[in-house]
Amino acid sequence: MIFHLNKYLIISFSNLLIIFILFQIPTISCTYWQKEHQLGSKENPIKLYFTPSVNAETISKNSREFIRYLEQKTGLYFKTAVASSYIAVVEAFGSNRADIGIMNAFGYILANKKYGVKAKYTVVRNGITYYQGQIITHVDSGVKKLEDLNGKRFAFTDSSSSSGFLFPSKIFKEKNIKPSQTVFAMKHDNVITMIYQKQVDAGATYYAPPSPDGTIHDARNLVMTRFPDVIKKIKIIHLTDKIRNDPLVVRKDLPSHIETKLLDAILTYLKTEKGKKVLYDIYGIDGLIPTKDVDYDQLRLAVKSSEIYK
Repeated sequence: MIFHLNKYLIISFSNLLIIFILFQIPTISCTYWQKEHQLGSKENPIKLYFTPSVNAETISKNSREFIRYLEQKTGLYFKTAVASSYIAVVEAFGSNRADIGIMNAFGYILANKKYGVKAKYTVVRNGITYYQGQIITHVDSGVKKLEDLNGKRFAFTDSSSSSGFLFPSKIFKEKNIKPSQTVFAMKHDNVITMIYQKQVDAGATYYAPPSPDGTIHDARNLVMTRFPDVIKKIKIIHLTDKIRNDPLVVRKDLPSHIETKLLDAILTYLKTEKGKKVLYDIYGIDGLIPTKDVDYDQLRLAVKSSEIYK
């Protein structure tokens, strides 16, 4: 009896020892990885995410020079990614696949609420810190005012786009406008293209005021090379309320020394002629100003009042 009991105890102890070791291996491995591969190392680069508001190839091509500068300036390694949708950017921050990025305003509100993402700077475009949504139509559509959109085919951008969905949808609800068909084109230039090619009658994209010389800065400018006559073919019939520009954000637990070094490098780059051109080509950015979470409260109220997202 004693022999069997001791044998049982020996076996149990051995099994427990093995189980303990097996459970410790992942922890030891994880600790070793973190120690040997700190954030910013070649094996664990800082992940910079971009919102897919324009063509991913355009962002990728112009961001290479930006990344090279950041690596030279900070001594850290980076990699970039263009998410497939606005929501994908939000979830990238929630799963530690993104460390820093430029988000659309509504995407930031979601990411801040769900994952504590912090807004550090607001993008300045053409000297202003806001934009609007525009409801546009083909000149041959017969649409002259909002009420004419009833029974028409309409293209939104993305369900998380402030200018391309949330604010236009709020207007539709307030005015009881009901298109016969709605689609999500996912990107602003796609909406413009669909309207130009008469795949839909109208759509919603972002709007920014033209320059004093008449140069347009709204979404039609994105397809000007492909469709030089786009301004003549697509007209604006309504503008939404003002929306705070996109924020540059960081994840909530990004190490402070990395955050400071990274943000300083970005601001320094923007002061160079090369930096101004690259960041303008990526997102039309010509400046950054410090921002706080409270700066996006007006958008929160608009979203809440629309009852689109509860």
